[in-house]
Amino acid sequence: MKSSNRSSFVTLFKHSKPVEGVISVPGSKSLTNRALILASVANGQSTLSNVLISDDTEVMINGLRQMGVSISFVEPNKILVNSNGKLSEPKQPIFLGNAGTATRFLTAMSCLVKGEVIIDGDEYMRTRPILPLVNALKSIGIDIQSDTGCPPVTIKSKGVLSSSEVTIDANLSSQYVSALLMLSPFNLKEFKIILKDSNIGGKGYIDLTLNIMKEFGITIETIENGWLIRRQSYKATNYFIEPDSSSATYIWAIEKLTNGKIDIGFEAKKMTQPDAKVYDLINSFPNFPDLIDGSQFQDAIPTLAVMAAFSNKKVLFTGIENLRVKECDRIKAIKEGLCKIHPELAIEIGDQLLVNGEIDIYNIKNLNVLIDSYDDHRIAMSFSLAGILIDGISISNYNCVSKTYPSYWKSLQSLGIQMNFT
Repeated sequence: MKSSNRSSFVTLFKHSKPVEGVISVPGSKSLTNRALILASVANGQSTLSNVLISDDTEVMINGLRQMGVSISFVEPNKILVNSNGKLSEPKQPIFLGNAGTATRFLTAMSCLVKGEVIIDGDEYMRTRPILPLVNALKSIGIDIQSDTGCPPVTIKSKGVLSSSEVTIDANLSSQYVSALLMLSPFNLKEFKIILKDSNIGGKGYIDLTLNIMKEFGITIETIENGWLIRRQSYKATNYFIEPDSSSATYIWAIEKLTNGKIDIGFEAKKMTQPDAKVYDLINSFPNFPDLIDGSQFQDAIPTLAVMAAFSNKKVLFTGIENLRVKECDRIKAIKEGLCKIHPELAIEIGDQLLVNGEIDIYNIKNLNVLIDSYDDHRIAMSFSLAGILIDGISISNYNCVSKTYPSYWKSLQSLGIQMNFT
């Protein structure tokens, strides 16, 4: 795991009073990416509102444009998607940076293209696994190749799907299932998606996929260990994207940690994304449970882990093994960052993480540490919480937040939180 660029970093200053104010949290990355995909394969014009514009969604937009989809901005966060319901062969490989969601979804949807599609990414994306999805697509007759089990992936398709069933191993990522679900209505036959194992990390994201497919006119039947999908057509629609719950966790945490009050304009209980479920957990601080199973809200684990360091007990995080294959090895990155604050603050136990909140870190003197973000937006934003509570914390490559929350540092400054950029 390579360190991030240390030439740019942000230094936060301890905020000694409650943080209060009103801010806007960007639209959901998960919903934006799904809505872009479905609008692109629906015949007609769809209007998407409160769209997240970030590094991850921009590569998705560019990839779809390469496939012949017309996507235009009518307002900064409102776009029109015009499509004939088909995707065209791109003239060159589709480069998706380190955007895992875009890579998995576009790999599956490339099966609708008559011709060849190459899906590629940056150096780190080329280490992130995609083999379960590749194998699943091979099993339904798609000519698809990944030499390493990671991108680049080459898809050669006739643009026709004619299979009756696929089995998918979703232990590593629920996105494989979501990708197959979004592709499935195009199958000429009645089609079943069967789970190899019923234990799915991030099952809430599959529910998210099913719900948005319904919004675009698709009905799916739940069966034992999977789903039954009949041939249908996506319908163009107008769709509002709710605020991103993973991004909201940092704001909810700041509110709780400082005994403040921050209005983000949208209630947690009305959010449909899995990470919204941690709102109550965040509000239980400092009395976290001894064990937190993060399997269903993995993107919120960095937030909770840093909060746990300021709690009143030891907290063991389980069900987080998939964090090893995110934008960086997040288990390692969290542990390293916490141990820079205090050498005994966190321990890796296999694929689990123990955070020792019994250590009094509020009163650490003369702290002067640079937390390595590893170019990972969630690592950078989660450690900003520590920088608000204690002096002496800097975070490398602060611009990596552009992946999902480009205005994050400005949002904090608007709430009165002080920081310097170098």
